[in-house]
Amino acid sequence: MVGQTGCEIDCATLESAPLNQRCACEVVDILRLHESIRGAFPEFTTDPAVHAHLFSPYALFVDRPALEAMGRVAAAVFDVAGNPGYSQRVLQWAPDIATHDPGSAGGVLGLDFHLTVDGPRLIEVNTNPGGLLLNALLLDAVRSCAPPAWATWTNAAQARDAAVTAWMEDARQQSGRTPSRLAIVDSTPRAQFLYPEFELYANAFRDHGVDCVISAPEDLSFGSDGLEDAHGRIDTVYNRLTDFALEDASHADIREAYLAGDVALMPHPRAHALFADKRNLAVLGDPALLGGFGVDAGSTALLGQVIPPTVELVPANRDALWAARNGYFFKPAAGFGSRGSYRGDKLTRRTWESMASATYIAQAFAPPSMRIVHGGQSLKADVRCFASEAGVLLFAARLYQGQTTNMRTPGGGFAAVLTTPLIGE
Repeated sequence: MVGQTGCEIDCATLESAPLNQRCACEVVDILRLHESIRGAFPEFTTDPAVHAHLFSPYALFVDRPALEAMGRVAAAVFDVAGNPGYSQRVLQWAPDIATHDPGSAGGVLGLDFHLTVDGPRLIEVNTNPGGLLLNALLLDAVRSCAPPAWATWTNAAQARDAAVTAWMEDARQQSGRTPSRLAIVDSTPRAQFLYPEFELYANAFRDHGVDCVISAPEDLSFGSDGLEDAHGRIDTVYNRLTDFALEDASHADIREAYLAGDVALMPHPRAHALFADKRNLAVLGDPALLGGFGVDAGSTALLGQVIPPTVELVPANRDALWAARNGYFFKPAAGFGSRGSYRGDKLTRRTWESMASATYIAQAFAPPSMRIVHGGQSLKADVRCFASEAGVLLFAARLYQGQTTNMRTPGGGFAAVLTTPLIGE
């Protein structure tokens, strides 16, 4: 099968590199996808100015061995997080609330990878990863122009079910029971860029027999009857707040209910401290440290290979890292959404000096792969592996231009990942 007009190669090839460089096939009808979302949620109107580049019409082609390697990395990260030596080490720089152990791993991780000539490189771990159910929609939106030899890792129904099952299992581990009434919580939820996903999750939880509401933290109060909204008790909170330690005054009731064991909170502050503080990458990527904690040799070798060398930016190394800045990417330790992150070769002295007031890490630069699409447009690409303790839930790509990932690039946005068949298929 040959792709659309402008596609220069035979799309039946099983080689990802030429497809990513020259295949211009649009495999997703973006307008139809937006219409399906609006049809499912008539009360929510997609803002064309805001969501125009939420989804990409293009796919990213990734060889199955690379995806399988990412799955092994996810499993290793979960394994190391349960190691007492590791947890003791990284909790040294965590907020006090992280010492509270609610008895669960934290639900679902989003592990972000760059694809390099030497294999995947893990650049970040997230504990409240947005986009899982939105990317599940993409899976069933892939149409006939997709190269026939390539397929998605899973389908929308399986990804949706696996995601809800993972969150509900995390809640059960915390409370000892299946959630009965769950609140999806974020600040001014309807103003959030990924609000459509909140509606997708609410429907998915309801389909699993869980009453679900979407709330701002101010809608919830904690008292003698537990955590409640205007309509009754809440026993589980799916936490989309970026105040990971619940330090804001408006989050005090959720914090109190969580520490009292009255509510299952997913993900919780301890999970963020164990997985998502970017200083942890310096520990996860150090085989000698992990070996000293008793982590098995296979996991230490794998993480040491896939995590680019990472160090915390401290007064003693500031001058050396400034001199070598072109080879590094600088990120705030507790940052999210690429905010405050800088490529070293783009840093100005003024920005560098302002960074001294915050905690930063320096990560050896692992360049993203490139996706060339219609008209020769060049997009950067990364891959997000959504995973729980049970395994991989979904792979998704983000296509973008600029220093960091964004949803503002024409032709960019969340993109379907297509991969090669299993051996024997």
